[in-house]
Amino acid sequence: MSPELISILVLVVVFVIATTRSVNMGALAFAAAFGVGTLVADLDADGIFAGFPGDLFVVLVGVTYLFAIARANGTTDWLVHAAVRLVRGRVALIPWVMFALTGALTAIGAVSPAAVAIVAPIALSFATRYSISPLLMGTMVVHGAQAGGFSPISIYGSIVNGIVEREKLPGSEIGLFLASLVANLLIAAVLFAVLGGRKLWARGAAAPEDGGVPGKGGTGSTGTGADANAGTGAGTGGTAPAAVAVRPDQETGGPEGTGIRLTPARIATLAALVALVVAVLGFDLDAGLTAVTLAVVLSTAWPDDSRRAVGEIAWSTVLLICGVLTYVGVLEEMGTITWAGEGVGGIGVPLLAAVLLCYIGAIVSAFASSVGIMGALIPLAVPFLAQGEIGAVGMVAALAVSATVVDVSPFSTNGALVLAAAPDVDRDRFFRQLMIYGGIVVAAVPVLAWLVLVVPGFG
Repeated sequence: MSPELISILVLVVVFVIATTRSVNMGALAFAAAFGVGTLVADLDADGIFAGFPGDLFVVLVGVTYLFAIARANGTTDWLVHAAVRLVRGRVALIPWVMFALTGALTAIGAVSPAAVAIVAPIALSFATRYSISPLLMGTMVVHGAQAGGFSPISIYGSIVNGIVEREKLPGSEIGLFLASLVANLLIAAVLFAVLGGRKLWARGAAAPEDGGVPGKGGTGSTGTGADANAGTGAGTGGTAPAAVAVRPDQETGGPEGTGIRLTPARIATLAALVALVVAVLGFDLDAGLTAVTLAVVLSTAWPDDSRRAVGEIAWSTVLLICGVLTYVGVLEEMGTITWAGEGVGGIGVPLLAAVLLCYIGAIVSAFASSVGIMGALIPLAVPFLAQGEIGAVGMVAALAVSATVVDVSPFSTNGALVLAAAPDVDRDRFFRQLMIYGGIVVAAVPVLAWLVLVVPGFG
C-alpha cells in the first residue's frame, strides 16, 4: 500500500473515532500527524510542525479574545440594538445585511477570513439575542464573503486571474466574479428559506425594547418580539409590549424605547473594533496579532470587564482546527494532495477529469487554503484544457466556486471563525451542524458547478 493511500485511510479513521467516541478530533489529528509523519513519511518534528497553522491559531485566539471582552462589557449588545434600528426592527433583514457587508468587504480587497473575523462575532451575537439559527447566520456571513471574493480587485480574484494569465489560458474576470456571486447568492437564498427565514419574516418588527421601532397602529404592526423579553407586538390599538427589566448600564429615553448607554469602556471597545477594521483593510496588518494587541490594551484599562475573557476564548475549537490542519500539512508535505491531483489529471476523459478535479478542490479546500488548492489544480487542468474539449473560462470558474463555497466547513478558516465566534451555543452540536452542512456542500456544489459552467463549454 502506498504511503499516500495510508495517509488518507488514517484520516478516515480519525473521523470515525472522533464521531463515535466523542474524542476531540484535533487531539486525534495531532497524534495521527505524529504517527504518519514519523513512521510513514519519515518526517522529523520540524517537518510535522511545518503544517501547524500558526497564523490561524493567533486569529482564532485574538478575535475570540477581543469579542469576549466586547460581550463582557456590553458593546456587542449596543451593536445589536444599533443594527436592529438600522433595519427599522426587521430582524429578518439582518442575515442579509451581514451577507452584504462581508461581500462588500471582500469585493473591495479584504481577505475572506479577515472579513469573516470582523463580521461573524457581531452577527452571531445578534443571532443569540434574537433566537435566529446560528447556522443560518454563520453560513450567511461565510457565503457573503465568498460572494464578493472574486471581484476583479479582490484578493482571490487577483490571484486566480494571475494564475490564468501565467498559464496562458483564456480568462474572464467578470465571468469569474459573477459565477461566485450568483452561486453564493442562490445558496444563501436556499439557506434562508430552509433555516427559518420565513418565520423571521412572519415576526414582523422587533419590539422597541430590542432596539426596533415602536409599535404603530393597525393589527399586528410589530409582530411578536424575537426573544422572551420582547413581549407581544402591538394589536389593534398599538399597545406597547411588556416592559423588561432595565440593567444599571441601560437608560430609557428617546423615541426608540430602551437604549444601552455608551460607557467609556464601550466607546473604547468600539474604537478598538474600528481600529481592527482599519488595520486589516487599510494597512494589511495581521488580523490575529492586531486583535490580541487591542484586547490586551482593553484588558489593561478595564481589568474587571475583561477578567473572564481569556476563559471564553474557544480553546477546544483552537485545538480541533489546529490539529486537523497540522495533519493536512503532513499530507501536503508527503505529496498526498499532488498524488491525488495528478492521478485525476491523467484520466483520458476530459469531462470526467474536470468533475473529479472540482471534487478534489472542494474536499481539500474544506481543510486547507482555498487559493492554494486552486493554484495547484488550475495548472493540472491545463493539459486537457489544451485539447479544446473543455472551456477554460467555465473550468476555472467551476474550480473557484467548488474550492471556496466549502469554506463553511468548520475545518476551514472561515468555518472555524464562525464556530469560535458563536456565544452561548452547544459548541459540539454547532460543530456537527457545520460539518454536516459542509459535507452537503462538498457533495452537491462541485457537480452542479460542473453541470452549469463546464458542460456547456464556456470559454
